[in-house]
Amino acid sequence: MANKRTLDTDLPPAYEPSGIEEHWYKYWEEKGYFHANPDSGNPPFSMVIPPPNITGVLHMGHALNNTLQDIIARRKRMEGYEVLWIPGTDHAGIATQNVVERNLKNEGTSRQEIGREAFIERVWEWKKEYGGTIIRQLKRLGCSCDWKRERFTMDEGCSLAVRTVFKRLYDEGLIYRGKYIINWCPRCHTALSDVEVEHEEKSGHLWYIRYPFEDGEGHISVATTRPETMLGDVAVAVSPEDERYLISVGRTVILPLVGRRIPVIRDEFVDPNFGTGAVKVTPAHDPNDFEIGIRHKLEQINVMTEDGRINENGGRYSGLDRYDARKAVLEGLRREGLLEKVEDYDHAVGRCYRCGTEIEPYLSTQWFVKAKPLAAPAIEAVKVGRTVFIPKRWEKVYFEWMENIRDWCISRQLWWGHRIPVWYCKKCGRELVEIEEPERCPCGSVEIEQDSDVLDTWFSSGLWPFSTMGWPENTRELEVFYPTSVLTTGFDIIFFWVARMMMLGLHCMGDVPFREVFVTALVRDYEGKKMSKSSGNIIDPIDIIEKYGCDALRLTLASIAVPGRDINLSEERIEGSRNFANKVWNAARLVLSNTTDFDSHETEFDADALDISDRWILSRMRSAVGAVRNALDRYNMSVACKSIHEFFWGEFCDWYLEIAKPRFYKGSKEERQKAQWVSLRVLECSLKLLHPFMPFITEELWQQMPGSGESIMISSVPRESEFAFDGEAEKTMEIIKSAVTGIRSARSEHGISPSIKISVSIVCDERNKKALKENSSYIMSLAGIEELSFPNSTPTGDFDVRVVAEGGIEAYISTGRGLARSEEIERLKKKLRKAVVELERVSSKLENPEFVKKAPVEIVEKEKRKSSELLEQKRKLLEQIAALGGD
Repeated sequence: MANKRTLDTDLPPAYEPSGIEEHWYKYWEEKGYFHANPDSGNPPFSMVIPPPNITGVLHMGHALNNTLQDIIARRKRMEGYEVLWIPGTDHAGIATQNVVERNLKNEGTSRQEIGREAFIERVWEWKKEYGGTIIRQLKRLGCSCDWKRERFTMDEGCSLAVRTVFKRLYDEGLIYRGKYIINWCPRCHTALSDVEVEHEEKSGHLWYIRYPFEDGEGHISVATTRPETMLGDVAVAVSPEDERYLISVGRTVILPLVGRRIPVIRDEFVDPNFGTGAVKVTPAHDPNDFEIGIRHKLEQINVMTEDGRINENGGRYSGLDRYDARKAVLEGLRREGLLEKVEDYDHAVGRCYRCGTEIEPYLSTQWFVKAKPLAAPAIEAVKVGRTVFIPKRWEKVYFEWMENIRDWCISRQLWWGHRIPVWYCKKCGRELVEIEEPERCPCGSVEIEQDSDVLDTWFSSGLWPFSTMGWPENTRELEVFYPTSVLTTGFDIIFFWVARMMMLGLHCMGDVPFREVFVTALVRDYEGKKMSKSSGNIIDPIDIIEKYGCDALRLTLASIAVPGRDINLSEERIEGSRNFANKVWNAARLVLSNTTDFDSHETEFDADALDISDRWILSRMRSAVGAVRNALDRYNMSVACKSIHEFFWGEFCDWYLEIAKPRFYKGSKEERQKAQWVSLRVLECSLKLLHPFMPFITEELWQQMPGSGESIMISSVPRESEFAFDGEAEKTMEIIKSAVTGIRSARSEHGISPSIKISVSIVCDERNKKALKENSSYIMSLAGIEELSFPNSTPTGDFDVRVVAEGGIEAYISTGRGLARSEEIERLKKKLRKAVVELERVSSKLENPEFVKKAPVEIVEKEKRKSSELLEQKRKLLEQIAALGGD
């Protein structure tokens, strides 16, 4: 059990997270609270962490995603579930290889010089030294993962799963090797799948080139954005519907600069409205041309090397870089009078998602997964609701991609990664696919060589939900915890990862990998801009934790995580959450310092014996518990945070504790005990509600609670049934709050110092009068009133201020020192003029459709709130001026 400590030594005036966070995280780990027991008998709840790259450090995207997962995990434990949250990291093929290659370059060597085996050893050494950085940072964030089950996509178990799936898919005819146009990165020297290519609009040109007919009579013009690839042209194609070229089909043209004879053909793919309506066909350097070439049995001429240079098939241009070759080809066309014209043209250019190099469509022999047979069950599973996306609109994005899926290129020309489990016999040429390395070919030869390529990183990541639980073995974890309950992930990897897990999970396990997919948004800066080093707007989560504490960061991220909307983050927001943490701390100090003489186990009160404020706060506690439960059931963390904040700060601290203070200090023994009992109950429940969001401060305070148990983390979640709804108490307190708020506002607006005792006459209907009279002591204490009366009609004597509060309550305030009405009226009119000017400015903004359309949602919402506040301020000022006899 944790050590209970004395209030004086352990609860300083302000919350200081340093030291506390490390202490409690270590305590939770030592107690084994994060570790799941499949044989506990508790209902299972499971998640797998989206494995961050071993090259990575914690950024705000990680912080958001893992904070939300941890909130879910902690809440589910408190609900009585056996929670398995599996952590781990991804080997990140290209990224990790690039890091180690840069290190080698700095040492004056390269991977080619040291060889494959030595290079792989260097990567493992790097992983051992630096690969755990992000795991340590996740612990700083408070993530309650089952670290005893931490996995790595290239550990022994995951590697066995990868080889097993590869062989199974190969044996089923779903993996094949073939020539195909792939996305090739000349910098990384590897193939990329379609989703690993990032497209951007680029201002370029459309060059019109004349291809002379062989018979010398005229020419046909084609338009292209890539003139250097014409060196590999094997045909010119036109649309069958294009009447302009009917007499040209079947004729032969001479390929400029090369002299090759190529035919003019018809193909349905050609768009007659693009360029001249005639296009060059280069099957080895364009995916659409590749398909045209297959249909027409055209030759495939590759004119480039793997590093983006023109090869021997490019004739006089051999050896030139692709961009230099473009310039040389265009110059050659100009000299021969074959460059007809040039137009400006914007088009999409694909870049490597890792290094940013412009990719090259490249004809290459690669390994592929037949995607459509795997995609069909994955599409159906979502359509029938076996897996549900939250928010649901992401299902449409998922369907659009899956229904138009192409075969998945899974081979990568790298050294770091899962080496493809295929061996080739040098003697008989046989292709051997095995889970374990074979000693010899069935022909008897021992001269076998393994394929040099590795698998796409996303292949091993696609097995993550079941490989991490021990598959292909039939483990107890798989029996109890598969399928996982929910996957929390960013929308940017729905294609990379979610779709692959769905396909492979259904195929290998016969069931979906997760019941729900909770899609998180992108974290942007306060102005809605994407965070980037070049923009200088990155907020480092570790720096924030050092400055404000982990709980402040977590609460901020959760409170602005509105489903389906990007998050605009600012340091000011985090500071506000730190202030809330201090509010929680100080409220707990107040309660705990005034309950040291109270034994909550020996004293209990029936509702009938409680004060109206007691019954009200317990009833409001019930509502808060229900609101938080409903929000978390829908993964709406923002609403849950708002509900807790409004209850704890707006009702418990601002009202109940203010009412309770006189009872703590000057009340009778019974009144003091009632306030003590209720305060402790509400504080205990509030800490439980807050714990998933703010685990460290709630644990520190929980340990000070009388009879709290060994940890808040394993306490039970609050239930609505623990608190009674009291409609009458809620109505009465609303009346009291309305009167007090009105009088307090009048004090503030009229510059009446809190130290000045005032006389107040309240006029209202009989029901409200009864409620206010019975609780007049609260009103007098909270509003600083010396004399309070309830006349049946408007007072005839002098009064300084008239207030109209909610519920038709009128309060007539006298200060005893008099307020010059004419001066007060002029003061209010000045405020009114200022409010009207500001209201006109805000209204002008909101009436501008361009502002509403282009401004960040956060800014538009802020202006709308400001407009509502100004309208209310205008209404109140007009009322006050009228009450004082102004016009």
